[in-house]
Amino acid sequence: MTITRESVQALLSSEEYSDRIRGLNHLRQLDQTTGFELIQPLITDSQARVRYAAVSQLDHLGTVDPAAALVLLRDRLQHDSEADVQAAAADAIAALKLTDGFDDLKQAYETTTEWLLQFSIVAALGEMGDPRGFDLLVDALKSDQSLLYTAAISAFGELGDRRAVPLLLPFQSDDDWQVRYRIAQSLNRLGGDEAKTALAHLAQDSVEVVANEAQRGIAAD
Repeated sequence: MTITRESVQALLSSEEYSDRIRGLNHLRQLDQTTGFELIQPLITDSQARVRYAAVSQLDHLGTVDPAAALVLLRDRLQHDSEADVQAAAADAIAALKLTDGFDDLKQAYETTTEWLLQFSIVAALGEMGDPRGFDLLVDALKSDQSLLYTAAISAFGELGDRRAVPLLLPFQSDDDWQVRYRIAQSLNRLGGDEAKTALAHLAQDSVEVVANEAQRGIAAD
């Protein structure tokens, strides 16, 4: 079957939910400009799975028109009834580095009761690279949910602000080896004398992948 603009548009316009999902899959084989045009009506589809699939593709299709993409993503972040669709919107805003959407992410983080959305926003802040994310990550680091503070640890490393180092040090002895591994990764990225000292400690970790990650950072210095 040859996939064309017309064949994809027919699927996306179908009343059948499965056809629209299939159309979104076929959309990946069209050029980005056409894809961005055709996908927009699906962003507000009546079916949550369709909306999620459409919003998730905006992380690359949005490069066609970042300003228009931000309008679409803001709407889903603020108004969608499903947390995973909102989370996909947060991911796309960060992937596209739409820093004009930072305040929207911050507001969503502070007002939502959905841990999935909070997690996605925290994880996205490192990728976005906006220095305004630092204070929000500090807040996430205090969470009693391990997934949330682990995401914050990783995001601090991506953000690259060395003010994070003393905030991360208490986690180098965390009971969860995955947390210690993320600490080693972030300290490798952040660098500095305090980070080196902590990495020397983590290089003796009883879990091999943690020790190896710390040693990698020491060797690269």
